[in-house]
Amino acid sequence: MVSSDGAGAPTKFVIVGGVAAGMSAAARARRLDERAEITVLERGEYVSFANCGLPYYVGGEIAERDQLVLHTPLTLKAALNIDVRLGHEVTGLDSASRTVTVKNAEGSHELAYDALILTPGATALRPSIPGLDSPRVRTLRTVDDAVAHRAAVTGGAAKAVILGAGFIGVEAAEALRLQGLDVSLVELAPHVLPPLEREMAAPVAAELCGMGIGLHEGVVAEAIEPGTTHDTVVLSDGTRLDADLVVLSVGVRPDTAVFEGAGVECERGAMIVDEHGRTNLPGVYAAGDAVVQQDRASGLRRPVPLAGPANRAGRLIADHILRPAHARPIPAPVGTAIVRVGSLTVAMTGGNAVSLDRAGISYRTLHLHPAHHASYFPGAAQMSLVLHVRAEDGLLLGAQGVGTAGVDKRIDVLATALRAGFTVDELIDLDLAYSPVYGSAKDPVNLAGMIGQNVGEGTLRLRYAQDWEALRNEVLILDVRSPEEFAAGHFPGAVNIPHTELRDRLDEVRSAAGGRAVRALCGSGVRSHIAHRVLSQAGFDSASLSGGMLTARAVLSSELFEAAR
Repeated sequence: MVSSDGAGAPTKFVIVGGVAAGMSAAARARRLDERAEITVLERGEYVSFANCGLPYYVGGEIAERDQLVLHTPLTLKAALNIDVRLGHEVTGLDSASRTVTVKNAEGSHELAYDALILTPGATALRPSIPGLDSPRVRTLRTVDDAVAHRAAVTGGAAKAVILGAGFIGVEAAEALRLQGLDVSLVELAPHVLPPLEREMAAPVAAELCGMGIGLHEGVVAEAIEPGTTHDTVVLSDGTRLDADLVVLSVGVRPDTAVFEGAGVECERGAMIVDEHGRTNLPGVYAAGDAVVQQDRASGLRRPVPLAGPANRAGRLIADHILRPAHARPIPAPVGTAIVRVGSLTVAMTGGNAVSLDRAGISYRTLHLHPAHHASYFPGAAQMSLVLHVRAEDGLLLGAQGVGTAGVDKRIDVLATALRAGFTVDELIDLDLAYSPVYGSAKDPVNLAGMIGQNVGEGTLRLRYAQDWEALRNEVLILDVRSPEEFAAGHFPGAVNIPHTELRDRLDEVRSAAGGRAVRALCGSGVRSHIAHRVLSQAGFDSASLSGGMLTARAVLSSELFEAAR
């Protein structure tokens, strides 16, 4: 191989797969070495398209199909002198001779390489469901998929069933609902967007229902019965859903069979690479959805099917091939993601409770419900944030946000803090842009840091809604909201003393507690923290409900509160 100074013979790059990682590697290689021979092999019809924009084309927000196509072989040849070959599928790899076997419409041939970069991506999971081969069933992963779904919509489709309520499934449901279809969303997990914490998924589910989308959570499609005018999707609970189109979005698996068979070491089907994207075979690199990566927050190893990390990995692989002395390692991903759901923005970064539990990491969880800008300025909207921090030292491990405004900004800040290895205390010191129009002097990120610091130093003890029902017979539940709020719904057996009256009514609390511990709650956790400090310093064994009633209502059964009215 050669460096970018052009000495020696030109480097022959062969890149398998386009879109994010592959095209990023190709473009970076060309910018570093004008003499390199760069060939991109793409088995499909598009080498560079906006796969994240597909649902918005189906929903009509992206008007023209051509807007999805970012580059063509002609534009890439003209701009970067890259040889892009569509309809070329790699069917074999011989690492000893440094050749790949390529199949196209004319037959098969061998292609030599000095550096081989594998970015084959992932393929949609196809569960063993009778009727899944119906022509009304499609994934939503390619331009052709999006065109077919939009054609079905414009052709008179009235009912759609989405199998899988991950990011693509939720986006597809929203898109089809915007087109006026009767939409049903089916998810095997207990709630939509399974990576979300339960309390964060609850408002998302409410928003989907408010949009008129039917939710079927905790069930699976058992069969698809093809019909003359429509199909019928049969769910495991016996529900039957008519469908003019079905979107299959139940997950993906790395598309690596050819390369694993050729000796590329894999883990559960995903290619294993080092910090520079190198596989176990000499001169063979890999990136994107088809590689296993170590999650920065939890340490778990898994593929991370996100465009941002794939783009960056492709660029860094080209750096390592052409200027190894200066190449930076590929960073461990934090998994930052965002999705629009109706009027809500839903975003996350780092680990969630499931992944942290699997990794055996001890952590604390913080809930807060701040306004997205100064509450006194018109239009302030409340958001919900949840943070996980390592118990031993407060290291930030993950965060999620849901709200109508300001969520993207806060999650991006928290993703940056997580990447930098911040502890939760350090969030207090972030100097973030402030104007009443855009934020608060104590930004929600700063507030999260203050809560985390309070917990870490012991001035705030938190208890969680998940444990509340088990505790309510053992402790005194002290509701410190106003009488009006209390009357609108409260826990059975709770005692209501507003936090502003608490100091003068401690004897009442002592009498009601009868020696039991006291657990304070309010609307969002702010007033109950004040009450907790009063109680603790008065000698009570006290704690505050994390996130208050806003979080409790998202976690616990609504019947609990209705019975108390």
